[in-house]
Amino acid sequence: MKKFLMTTFIFALLFFVKMNIIEAQTPALVGYWHNWNTTDAPFIPLNNIDTTYNVIVVSFAVPTSYNDMTMVFVPEQYTTANFISHIQQLQNSGKKVLLSIGGATGVINIADNTQKQNFINSMNNLITTYGFDGIDIDIEHGDCISASGTIAAPTDPGTLNLINAIQSIMATFQQNHGHKMWLTMAPETAYVQGGMSGYGSIWGGYLPLIHALRNELDIVSVQLYNSGTIYGLDGNIYTQGTADFIIALTEATIRGFNTAGGFFEGLPASKVTVGLPACVTAAGGGFTDTADVAAAIRYLKGEGTKPGSYTLINPDGYPDLRGMMTWSINWDAVNCCGAYTFAQNYRNLFLPSVINNINENHKTYSYYIYPNPANDYLKIVSNNDLLDFKWITITDLNGKVVFSKFMELNQSINIEDLKNGIYFLSIDQKINLKFIVQH
Repeated sequence: MKKFLMTTFIFALLFFVKMNIIEAQTPALVGYWHNWNTTDAPFIPLNNIDTTYNVIVVSFAVPTSYNDMTMVFVPEQYTTANFISHIQQLQNSGKKVLLSIGGATGVINIADNTQKQNFINSMNNLITTYGFDGIDIDIEHGDCISASGTIAAPTDPGTLNLINAIQSIMATFQQNHGHKMWLTMAPETAYVQGGMSGYGSIWGGYLPLIHALRNELDIVSVQLYNSGTIYGLDGNIYTQGTADFIIALTEATIRGFNTAGGFFEGLPASKVTVGLPACVTAAGGGFTDTADVAAAIRYLKGEGTKPGSYTLINPDGYPDLRGMMTWSINWDAVNCCGAYTFAQNYRNLFLPSVINNINENHKTYSYYIYPNPANDYLKIVSNNDLLDFKWITITDLNGKVVFSKFMELNQSINIEDLKNGIYFLSIDQKINLKFIVQH
């Protein structure tokens, strides 16, 4: 009996480790989704957004008042049942759906224990009611985000209360679901890299929060827009809307930097995405041309030449850079902005170069395989939102069928048993994608 229990435990542990490794390897396209409708960036039902987005951040939960941190969120364009159903559809296709806190107008100020408990209780309730996978911290106003003391030992009560509240919410989620809650952040530049030029108030205000929660964090997407000029690690000043701005500020987030509040240790590149507006009209400033974004990210990943004046401290770049974030999915969908140009740029940069197009039902769809080269698994990604079943066949160079299954496109395919080499994947005998197995 003891031997059986030990064997079961080992297999469970290996499965847990494997699944977490797979999830950590998956590139992320993070997109904020508007819970409202405007003429310029119309409302889009969750099940109609570009399927490339795999981390969808619902905007926003806000407090009932400055003195009452009970957080409120109500789907504006949905019935509650339909909203929950669409979240579940996204989750069933392997995507994460988070609830963002704050935004441009939500003032968060957890001043005392009563407000902290109101915040905790209400967020737990919202997560449970709608079935969110976690929360995103997009606080742009309020005393909770204020640099004080040191990065490692902040003294501001609001900051300490927010850290404690998030830890409590995560503990409750773990207890209720049996796995970790997703946690992301989208600070403005002043709150992170701004700490290099001054530490206090908003300058470096997120750094104690990031430091305290670094182990729990999944993704940090600094908003590289609506920003003034910011110092890079080389001591030079960089301006938003340029490749240099993207490269300099992203490397600072990864490598860390000195501040008057101590050294910020930085984050693994696998937890960092490049946050940019989807088009010119999506933000007050900081839109960067698609080609400049691509050049900056290729250089950051060690796949391209230096596009400007900033030189990476790490000459090999950061191949495991997690991905991209945008404000917003709604803006990315607008025709005048290029109809999902941001998502397409992400696909070109973070999904493999193997691309195949096919016309189905008078529409053209693209299909991709990642990772490529692949090790223990691969997935098929498509902008075809009809996640129906397809006949998937894999053959080796000799034409021998090594895998054949009727399955949904969003499922992972286990290739652990395939030998190193080149293979071809066929979808309904219409699409042939080449990939490499490299253990």
